[in-house]
Amino acid sequence: MRRVETGFTLIELVITMTVGIIVASFIAMFISRPVTGFEDQSRRARLVDAADSALQRMTRDVRRALPNSVRARAGGGVSALEMLATVDGARYRSQPPGTADQILDFTAPDGAFDVISPFTQVAKPFSSTSDYLAIYNVGVPGADAYELGNVITPSGTQIDIAADGASGQDRVTLSPAFRFAYQSPSQRVYLVAGPVTYLCDPAAGTLVRYSGYTIAADQSTRDSAAELLAAGATASLMADHVTACTFTYQAGTAERAGLLSMQLHLGEKTDAISLLSQVHVDNVP
Repeated sequence: MRRVETGFTLIELVITMTVGIIVASFIAMFISRPVTGFEDQSRRARLVDAADSALQRMTRDVRRALPNSVRARAGGGVSALEMLATVDGARYRSQPPGTADQILDFTAPDGAFDVISPFTQVAKPFSSTSDYLAIYNVGVPGADAYELGNVITPSGTQIDIAADGASGQDRVTLSPAFRFAYQSPSQRVYLVAGPVTYLCDPAAGTLVRYSGYTIAADQSTRDSAAELLAAGATASLMADHVTACTFTYQAGTAERAGLLSMQLHLGEKTDAISLLSQVHVDNVP
């Protein structure tokens, strides 16, 4: 009997492979575009989320800043936004009822006074030599907190705050005593933690927050990473992939709030996004 052998010829195999390659190419063409689109959309979403998170953090700091302490500067391709961060605020006793030692004296250095609207954001008793007390900062020479005089206690001043549960008041003690030069029309006193700077460097592609450094009157000495780190700052990365940013500040007046415009541009590969945020700044001291 004859034996019959079956199988593929070389021509059949080549034809099958060719057809398979064509089918796979069509499948890849239809699948790659949705996959690429999903990756692009995810990348843009990450950029938007990073920019939005950074702007929200900046907005919180600006709204908690000491009145008339926000200042912006640009130079050398770098943009800097600086402010004095407040920890808490209260209203000092400026007139009777109350004994003389409870009323804040503006005519001579005073080492102790009461606040009739207590501090609520710090645990009491509170004690610090790294914080400051500020009254009536209006951001002009002679009444500028960045000058560390007249309207703000000097560096290293011992600040103690104790609660008086019976009266609902707080007792504030300063060592050494300090004379505040000007009274606040609304009797406001602020507890200031120190300066904060947001530094945008498109060349490095970063937006970095710096805090915990020494105060300087001239912002030009605190507008670079090297200067801030040399002044003792701690750096925290807020966003990367930064391609550009703009900080524009209009101070306003006591009757009209200031306006801060912050614009961030982020980009990665072929995707780029731009977010703008505007913050009204209450500068009533």
